[in-house]
Amino acid sequence: MIPRYLVDFSLDTLPEVKTDVIIIGAGIAGLYTAILASKHYHVTLITKKSLFDSNTRYAQGGIAAVIADDDSPLYHRQDTIFAGAGLCVEGAVDALVHEGPEGVKELMKMGTTFDLENGELALTKEGAHSHRRILHAQGDATGYEIVRALADKVGTIPNIEVWDDHFAIDLMVHEGECRGALIQRPTGERLYLTGKATVLCTGGAGQMYRYTTNPEVATGDGIAMAYRAGAVIQDMEFIQFHPTALCYPSAPRFLVSEAVRGEGAILRNIKGERFMSNYHPQLELAPRDIVARAIVSEMEATKSTFVYLDMTHESEEMVKHRFPTIYETCLQYGLDLSSDWIPVAPAAHYTMGGVKTDLNGETNLTRLFACGEASSTGVHGANRLASNSLSEAIVFGRRIVERIDTLDPLSKLNIKLEYDAGRRDLPIQAVVERRLKLQKVMVRYAGLHRDEQSLSKGQEELQRQFGFLQTRLTRREDFEFANLLTCAKLTTDSALWRQESRGAHYRLDYPERMDEHWLKHTLVQREQGITEERIAHV
Repeated sequence: MIPRYLVDFSLDTLPEVKTDVIIIGAGIAGLYTAILASKHYHVTLITKKSLFDSNTRYAQGGIAAVIADDDSPLYHRQDTIFAGAGLCVEGAVDALVHEGPEGVKELMKMGTTFDLENGELALTKEGAHSHRRILHAQGDATGYEIVRALADKVGTIPNIEVWDDHFAIDLMVHEGECRGALIQRPTGERLYLTGKATVLCTGGAGQMYRYTTNPEVATGDGIAMAYRAGAVIQDMEFIQFHPTALCYPSAPRFLVSEAVRGEGAILRNIKGERFMSNYHPQLELAPRDIVARAIVSEMEATKSTFVYLDMTHESEEMVKHRFPTIYETCLQYGLDLSSDWIPVAPAAHYTMGGVKTDLNGETNLTRLFACGEASSTGVHGANRLASNSLSEAIVFGRRIVERIDTLDPLSKLNIKLEYDAGRRDLPIQAVVERRLKLQKVMVRYAGLHRDEQSLSKGQEELQRQFGFLQTRLTRREDFEFANLLTCAKLTTDSALWRQESRGAHYRLDYPERMDEHWLKHTLVQREQGITEERIAHV
């Protein structure tokens, strides 16, 4: 159903370019890993648009790390595992909570400026965190500040070569070893890029859904190409829906950070009633999956398409200072965060699953690594704890570079790979129409609430699109749609297989969490189908 490669090619006829380390993607994972790797290697950093087009760029809330004297890695560990609903890999969580603070210090050395309060690092609290441990920058522009600092740093390093507007189409794997990638230049020319190691930092797949906080580039490219290459993909049923995205006519589904609730904002239904006490003792700061489902329940009960986020009890000065980006964005649509109730609704936000890695960020394919949202390290389990994602990227970025240091140089084996599927020309239907249809299918059949009937219907609808993968693909939007289609299949297949509700995965026909039977990871591998990996803890 899903071909091994997206395009026909022969390595014998392609120009070959050699580098030491190939990094695909330029969010915090790609930039940070590139900087560390550049100390000993020539790095080729590939971005399909630019260094400022990534999910990191839009991260508002902050980065979680134990900084305060009254906090500890043990507390951070407990919070992470609780949010992960039994599926966190404990070794990965331990790495995050113990190594994250040092990574934050490294970010500051690289030029990131976090907000201060009385001369100390300012810390806030978000959902399911027991302590204030979220560092932020420019109020609610943390991701932008991190990308700015790291991109500036990358620009000063001769050992890093940035390829903007390039697309990594597929991974070149020979006898279980990743030798590099097939790359398309902005001109349409293709080449074979080889390296000692290839690191996928391509982000998540939020664009599978019609309503998402993710930018247009979040099309699951790394996950899909790794799957086609034979890498194991893990836990794709766990898609985190952010509870509070702006829901207003003509406005995009702009993220209204969880930090707003961390600073005291409350949720009200359209009748003006505060409702979270009916769903969880932590109220608005309950885990994200619980808050998102509570909002949907209120919307259904009141026959509304949104609920309200109310921060009007705070001063205008505080709101403008703490959340300048959110304040200004809402103002563009005639909404004042300090005096208006803001209409919000859940939107697809984060892909917990992805390319399965070990504690060094390494996949089952030799020399292939994954970092950031494209990876599934086991840190997030079934539901990511707020602001852990940026910490995960820097912790595992460092671990990846340390592992690359132990690899032997790439052998000079002259492999002869080629693929000819006799592809036909593209059908008339525009790719943009196909993409919109896929997004609507995923919202309707594989969204916050799922059951066997809806997921099976979703599979049928997706199946009708698979002929597209047998056509001649030439443009970035063609490749992106093919990758979204692949990720959508992985998501629906995994969601149908898991017959329980856990974390961000909620089945109406199996509403209970069942540790006795389902305390295990969902593994999907091309030509092997779905398997499982049980874990020994709850």
